[in-house]
Amino acid sequence: MAKQAYEYFKIDPWKMIEEGFNHERNKVAESIFSIANEYMGVRGYMEEGVSTDTLLGSYFNGIYENGLKENETHYKGIVKRTHFMVNSVNWLYTKILINGIQLDVNKQEIRNFTRSLDFKTGEMKRSFILVLDKNREVKFTFRRFLSMRPPIYGYQRIEIEALKDSVDVEMEVGLDYSILHWGKYNFWDVLKHDGDSHSVKAIGKTKTTNQHVFSGYELKTNSKVKTEPFSSEKVIGHKMTFVLNNEKIQIDKLTTNIIDKNTESKNPNLWEDGIEHLSKQPIYQIAFEENQKYWEKVWHDYDIEIIGDEKNQQGIRFCIFQLQQTYNGVDPSNNIGAKGLTGEAYSGHAFWDTETYCLPFFIFNNPKASKNLLMFRYHTLDNARKRAKDLDCIGACYPIATLNGDEACDLWQHASLQFQPSTAVSYGIWHYVKNTLDKEFLYDYGIEMLIEISRFLLSRGDWNHNHTKFGFYGVMGPDEFQMMVNHNAYTNFMAKKTFDYTLEVMDELKRIDSKKYIKLSDELNIKQNELKAMNEASKAMYIPYDKENLLYEQHEGYFDLPHIDVDKIPVEDFPLYSHWSYDRIYRNDMIKQPDVLMFMFLYNQSFSKEEKKANYDYYEPRCIHESSLSPSIHSVFAAELGKMDEAVKFFGFATRMDIDDYNRNTCEGLHTTSIAASWINIVYGFGGFRSDGDSLVLNPVIPPMWKQYSFKFKYLGNLITVVVNKKQVEITCHGQGVELMIYGKKYQIKSNLKVSKDVAS
Repeated sequence: MAKQAYEYFKIDPWKMIEEGFNHERNKVAESIFSIANEYMGVRGYMEEGVSTDTLLGSYFNGIYENGLKENETHYKGIVKRTHFMVNSVNWLYTKILINGIQLDVNKQEIRNFTRSLDFKTGEMKRSFILVLDKNREVKFTFRRFLSMRPPIYGYQRIEIEALKDSVDVEMEVGLDYSILHWGKYNFWDVLKHDGDSHSVKAIGKTKTTNQHVFSGYELKTNSKVKTEPFSSEKVIGHKMTFVLNNEKIQIDKLTTNIIDKNTESKNPNLWEDGIEHLSKQPIYQIAFEENQKYWEKVWHDYDIEIIGDEKNQQGIRFCIFQLQQTYNGVDPSNNIGAKGLTGEAYSGHAFWDTETYCLPFFIFNNPKASKNLLMFRYHTLDNARKRAKDLDCIGACYPIATLNGDEACDLWQHASLQFQPSTAVSYGIWHYVKNTLDKEFLYDYGIEMLIEISRFLLSRGDWNHNHTKFGFYGVMGPDEFQMMVNHNAYTNFMAKKTFDYTLEVMDELKRIDSKKYIKLSDELNIKQNELKAMNEASKAMYIPYDKENLLYEQHEGYFDLPHIDVDKIPVEDFPLYSHWSYDRIYRNDMIKQPDVLMFMFLYNQSFSKEEKKANYDYYEPRCIHESSLSPSIHSVFAAELGKMDEAVKFFGFATRMDIDDYNRNTCEGLHTTSIAASWINIVYGFGGFRSDGDSLVLNPVIPPMWKQYSFKFKYLGNLITVVVNKKQVEITCHGQGVELMIYGKKYQIKSNLKVSKDVAS
């Protein structure tokens, strides 16, 4: 593996810590110190501003804008206008002058700079001492956090302390709607604003989508600080002046943000609702204590503890923390963007990662949130139907990238050739229902999606010239380094599974509720010959496979491609998309991310250990891991196959991908969906957890350098804790009891069970 870690942050089991300011790492730090609560997110930027590379990012889930203009294209099916999560109001706006000089840590002499993010409270803290001269020093401390419940509240605290002599302080705090998206364009109009000596309110509107954001705040200061409201075209706030004489002053800013996602009409009560919520907003300390309680419950239920590996202990907690910040089931109209709410790369879009990488975490930790993620797909089913028509097909084709359900990717080779999102939705429905037994969801919502996805796959796939095999021509699989290929194994395999599950559910519904079956058939105009065609396509689905070598060929012709040694690619060439010509990437057998190994992971128990080993040994040396989704899946297979050194190496890559900037692009935002894969990595990898068979399976192994590790998951109302050390596995069940297959033997666990690891040998 050619990727290398850039170790910069201090190791701590419950925090991220930066010691000393390094302007070259500032944007990376901004991503790492991002805070969010699903409703809104804000990067860890310096609110007072800094004269170095920075991305001042404040985002709301579901608030987006359209591209500035339509793309000119003569070809049907190519997206003409994209959409993206838009950089929104900077409710942390701050400007500070000390003795008439604007504060800027990149220009002035400072010492004792630290920036930290506490996983137990969600508070981001930054402090440093400004050295004016030998007689005057000023200490600054900036704190911020977002309320997890309710998620409309944001908090900012600024502490300024004169350590030696007196200093004059001039400050501005406010709401800034003049933020530039991509550092170039502003997409906001301020419709209304108001302010008095202690509070400011404003409503902003996006220019093309007609969405609205109310933002208002109240200041809490002492009598020493004189405040007066001010406003410019798009900045509304307060000016403050005061003198500090060897003393400290504290300014709290309590902010309420309420969004109106509706693109058709404005909420007429938004202003009044905002003011009412602002009047009820708790003070800093009370909200902080409520957040502590929230995170205490999260860690009680979700924590993964590793004894003997401090780096990966920090890494996995960082991943759980950021995933919980990004999505926790607040709103079924939300999804999980590939960068979450931490940056503008990937434009805030959700991909197929949601159902394949993120959904397992929520199924086994927060089933309600997992259902909400699937409901997002149901509520955007009509968008997917429209997309299928754009591609000259019927049924529903889910977009490769989206915020609102429409296809947002204007690269035809991805948007028109990749069907992972559609089969991922099908897989997500199957995986969710299998492990929650939520048949009500399946029959009310899931089956309609399954039917429409199967219709699309049936119309997009085709038979060969003599009608002996069915498959997909001119496609791109998860690898993404091979395009316009025929019979991509992942695409064909997942389509077959979709057909089979759809037919299974239809048969089941017909048996248990014939009236509902008839009603569904009438509403969707389902004919028996259509179901018969799906069955025939499934039976004839061509999956390229070499029986002698037990290898699945990634696609027809892959085995004949020129070989490239990925370990000889210089680290300076990454990311490859930025350093190699686009066509160069496609001219060899190098793989961006797991393709064959991916479907073997999703349906792990459908394959023999010999098949897994053969395909891992063949494809792993060809994978460059240019996708953040890649390392975890390889680690899972390495752990299962007894390749512990490789499993540990990939695990460290996965959990610390952003922390150690392996791909040299953390500055753009966190790899949120790969953060979910890190949970998969330890639970499915070292824990040997499998959820795709008749029973839940546990086959735990432990890396040599670890003394012990533990993880938790929820299953059918039970909270299960698994503790693994060198000698034994201990499972504790809180609930009615659960059946688990452990090292090949079934156990009924109602409270506590200890299994010697000798059983595994």
